[in-house]
Amino acid sequence: MSWKPEVQVTGEDGWHSNAMAFATEAEAKAWAQDLFNRWFVTTAFRAVEVDTEANPVNYQIVDGVLIPVVEAK
Repeated sequence: MSWKPEVQVTGEDGWHSNAMAFATEAEAKAWAQDLFNRWFVTTAFRAVEVDTEANPVNYQIVDGVLIPVVEAK
């Protein structure tokens, strides 16, 4: 499984995410919280577990820095 960061925004009931997927819940939650802190319209954040096949890990956080994961060819 992989993890996606999600946020809610003012005036909407649903959760929003993009193509980002992390290997750990902690990384996804940290990124969601970072986004929550930078945007003025967010009202909540979370990390959700998703299927890795449909959502392969493509980012990691190393020493507080967001780094894209590059697949080996």
